[in-house]
Amino acid sequence: MIRERRGRVRRRGERGQVIAFLVAMTAGFIAIAGLVDDGGRALSGRVRALDEAQAAARVGAQQINLTLLREDGSVELDASAAVQAADQYLATVGDAGAVTVSGNSIHVTVTISVPTQILGAFGVTNLTVSAEGEAAAEQGTGA
Repeated sequence: MIRERRGRVRRRGERGQVIAFLVAMTAGFIAIAGLVDDGGRALSGRVRALDEAQAAARVGAQQINLTLLREDGSVELDASAAVQAADQYLATVGDAGAVTVSGNSIHVTVTISVPTQILGAFGVTNLTVSAEGEAAAEQGTGA
């Protein structure tokens, strides 16, 4: 121990501990800022994926069998045309997705990789988000 001028006792072993604490706290604050910023970007990416999945499903659900509709007025989804239309829509917007058809319903899953800005300093370079959309071919009321 060393006694200073005004009677305070200072220990040599504690020297620099404030700096280490500040470095650790700064890293923690940067990580929290990264979670807020990059988490917001991931949420925005998920909203975009949802919009695109729903839009692709609606495009696919419009592909009905016109011959059957004209013959007896029934609505039936043309499965191959629906998948092709949904895939073409996803290719137009630049995202990948999976399209399945079951009966008169079409199901689209879109997956987007969102690059991080701050969390990259901690080794997280991308966040992957996905969303699903579904639509069905239905006959209108004719009103």
